[in-house]
Order: sequence, then C-alpha cells, then structure tokens
Amino acid sequence: MGQAGMAEAAVRYLRSVRTAAPEPVEPLPRPELRCVGADERAPLDAREFRRVLGNFATGVAVITAPPATGGGSPAGFACQSFTSLSLDPPLVAFMVGRSSTTWPRIARAGVFCVNVLAEGQDAVCRAFAVSGADKFAGVAYDAAPVSGAPRLTGAVAWIDCAIHAVHTGGDHLVVVGRVNALGGGDTPDGPLLFHRGRFARLTPS
Repeated sequence: MGQAGMAEAAVRYLRSVRTAAPEPVEPLPRPELRCVGADERAPLDAREFRRVLGNFATGVAVITAPPATGGGSPAGFACQSFTSLSLDPPLVAFMVGRSSTTWPRIARAGVFCVNVLAEGQDAVCRAFAVSGADKFAGVAYDAAPVSGAPRLTGAVAWIDCAIHAVHTGGDHLVVVGRVNALGGGDTPDGPLLFHRGRFARLTPS
C-alpha cells in the first residue's frame, strides 16, 4: 500500500472511532492562607540570606507613576526585583516592600512605567533609592504614551503598564502589570547591573 493509501485508511479508521466525551475536571480547592508562626520560620540569618542571594546579578529599574489626580508630583523608586511574567497576555511584575511610602502613590495612580537603567546611570538609581527627597530633581524625562508616567531619558528600555493584580509575598507585595506600550534599544549603552551589593556592567564576550 502506498503512502496515499495508508493515509486514506488512517482517515477511515479515525472517522469510525467514536471518542467518549471528556470527563469534567474538578477544580482543586484553594489553599488555606494563614500567617506563618514564629516557630515555623526557617533558622536563616537575614545577612546570610542577602549575601547568598546577592550572587544573582540583576538589572536595575526605576518604577515611576504620574501625579495623582488633582496635581502633585510624580512618584518613583529604584527596583531590582523586576521580571517579565507572561507573553499572552503581556504581563510584567515587580516586588515592593510593604513599608514603602512610594507604593501607595503608585497604587492610587493605577499605572506605572518601568525604566530599565543604562550603565552610567548609577546616580539616577541612587537618587530614586533615597526616601523623602525630590527624586526627580535634575532628572530628564517625558511622559510614557499611555499612562503618562515619567519615562526617564537615557534608559535602555521602558515598559508602560496598568496595574493588573497585587499579591502578598511575605514582607513584600508582588505587583503585576499589564503592558500597554514599550520600547528600547535606542541607546548604544548596555544595562546597569547590580551584583554582590554594588553596581556592575556587562563585559563583552
């Protein structure tokens, strides 16, 4: 039997077989959420935790938000804990400490822009890591196209988002953003990195 004959036989067989309807899938019960007791915590030293995790090199971003309705100044803070999350739908995420005084302003805005800093923007990162100061003093920026959040000049990439969801994660919040616009690659500079407690730069291979 030739290939055409085998294909026709296979089609006839498949048409003759009746498959049973799939059984409905029962949803799994939602896990019970509760606080972790002090006696359940792993005996980890906070300094050792930071030292070991510091071996994971990250990029450096500044999360910005437009002024709240009715005026005021824009909000922003330096962030290492940023990641892409989903392609369809396009989602990103960043982590922010629950004690952050900037996060409530971003939450009220409902939108934000992720500015991925370039090498040489160490001073910009330090400015946005300070609490209680005018972080935008001397920093050039324009408005992101959808949210209007500050888009910092010289960044290697920017991602314009709306807040999609917020989840708890220990002493931090996990903020998920839906991407509405983005761009990058317009500067020849590489990204600013953070490794073992200090700024670093990519070394060409």
